[in-house]
Amino acid sequence: MRFFLRFFFAMLFAYPAMAIGAGTDSLLAALKTEINRKNIYDEEKQDRIAHLKKLQHAANRLDYSKQYDICLKLYEEYKSYQYDSAYVYVNKLKNISVAMNDMSRAYYSQIKLGFILLSSGMFKETFDSMSKVDPRVLNDSMKVEYYFIMYRCNSDLAKYNNDKYSSPVYMKASDAYIDSAISLTPKGSTQWMHYTGLKDAQDGNPATGDDELSKILSSGRPISMHLRAMINCSLAITYLNANKREKALPLLIQSAIADIKSSTKETVALFTLAEQLYKNGNIKDAYAFIQLAKADADFYGARQRKIQIGAILPLVAAEELNHSEEEKQTILKYLLAITALASLVILFLIMIYKQLGKLKHKERIIEDQNIQLKDINHKLGEDAHIKEEYIGQFFKIISGYILKLEKLKMSIDTKLSIKKYDDIRLIVNNINIKKEREALYYSFDHIFLKIFPNFISVFNSQFDEKDQIWPHEDEVLNTDLRIFALIRMGIDDNETIAKILEYSVNTIYVYKMRVKAKSKNPEQFEQCIMDIKAVDIIE
Repeated sequence: MRFFLRFFFAMLFAYPAMAIGAGTDSLLAALKTEINRKNIYDEEKQDRIAHLKKLQHAANRLDYSKQYDICLKLYEEYKSYQYDSAYVYVNKLKNISVAMNDMSRAYYSQIKLGFILLSSGMFKETFDSMSKVDPRVLNDSMKVEYYFIMYRCNSDLAKYNNDKYSSPVYMKASDAYIDSAISLTPKGSTQWMHYTGLKDAQDGNPATGDDELSKILSSGRPISMHLRAMINCSLAITYLNANKREKALPLLIQSAIADIKSSTKETVALFTLAEQLYKNGNIKDAYAFIQLAKADADFYGARQRKIQIGAILPLVAAEELNHSEEEKQTILKYLLAITALASLVILFLIMIYKQLGKLKHKERIIEDQNIQLKDINHKLGEDAHIKEEYIGQFFKIISGYILKLEKLKMSIDTKLSIKKYDDIRLIVNNINIKKEREALYYSFDHIFLKIFPNFISVFNSQFDEKDQIWPHEDEVLNTDLRIFALIRMGIDDNETIAKILEYSVNTIYVYKMRVKAKSKNPEQFEQCIMDIKAVDIIE
């Protein structure tokens, strides 16, 4: 049943994408992947901008030529990314040109202003800006840029007006300007092929124009991602005008991908793609893309694009809402049918569940008992191991003490028999209780670490590095460690520990409290010490 549900929902929501073809569907998936990486590309652009701003700040303010070049690069980064910032830097270009008394650069700055005004949809302001330019002062590359912007401005305005009175006038002017741009461009160059393709498409020769534009993409020439986006978009619009939507959609998607990779916010492709997907019935993707196109237009400040998006956005949003409601209704019908079937299944499941519950309860009792037995066996094994080690070792130590006592008794008896009482006092004074106790501690420490070799490291893992307690070079265990070693051995009574270590009960209490207070988890500290494993039962 789970497989059926997954298959059903997958088919239900995949339908709109399947309707536009498998090839386009794979491209849409690639586009969505790039949309998810959008912030990465934007961060890379911001890094480039930040680097240029550092260069500008470091450059000599009186080195106008260098300042102009850096501002021009910053403008190029911003011109299709953010209108306001591009406007700031184009004004800086103008001011630097005036300071240099360089009219060609001043006019070139005016051309750059015209580009962003046109990109923002301000036709009148574009014409006003471009009217201040004297092309005769410009070099050929500047003239080409001037003529191309004038071509675009007239062409866009003709399409925007779309009437039989003013549009032909603007189209005629745009033809003249693109002819001028082509005449100054080296024949066969990428720029020449681009402009020629646009002119042929505008003059009603779409096939020839498409060939020129397609050659740029297929020639293997290195071209910018922004130019790739523009060419794909131009080809797509040509196909849309010829009512060849199936050829246009892949190109629009590729154009949108290139726009995202180049962090272009002033873009036509994504909006046009959303419009076509809406017409194809792919409402979900259309709504997502038009929302993104709106966000880009808002970010850039493209007034004309906002108006275009605002005209279709309510339609797509309404259709998306209707589509969502239809999906909900469809899902509800299937859920009702599935619920009826599931009710029967639930009856059987309840019966099975009750039986399983009883069985699991019995299994849980057995499992708990097994765990308890395992813990008891573990504890018994550990205790037996500790007793075996310590009993054997301390039998050896006690045997040694008995031999010493026997020798001492014989020596004293001998001295008494010959009445050498001063020698007896000397023998007694030679008995070093402190040394004997240290030997006892030494034996205890070594046997303990033999049984619990990782005791010191586990003990110190309960403290921050500055509070850790390590024995000195001449020590095996120090007093702090020895107290908790005795606790790990099962001797947790303060009085007993005090007697073994020859301290007062209060001193042992203070030692324990001081150490526990410094641990990471004082409440669980002693339990952590008790959980330290003996060597032969470490898992």
